[in-house]
Amino acid sequence: MLQSKAVVTTEHASKYLQQLCKHFAHKVSVDYDAARGKVDFPFGDCIMRADEAALTIECSAKTDEELARAQNVIDDHLTRFAWREKPEIAWQA
Repeated sequence: MLQSKAVVTTEHASKYLQQLCKHFAHKVSVDYDAARGKVDFPFGDCIMRADEAALTIECSAKTDEELARAQNVIDDHLTRFAWREKPEIAWQA
């Protein structure tokens, strides 16, 4: 499995984690609470953790293309939900 990780600095990490998980739950399997979330996309999995300073996101997938798709889905949605903050999302292998 290929993996990547992003740490997004924000005081609203729990809010964004819950927004993302609630949104994705309309289409895919999701398990979450205020501090942790797991999203099972058909093309990969994303695990999120929220604390008072940041939202940490770890994605895994079988191929580079699927990993890029998971990252793009998270990027797109988090950018929309956190538009006031304009979050910087930098993925690292």
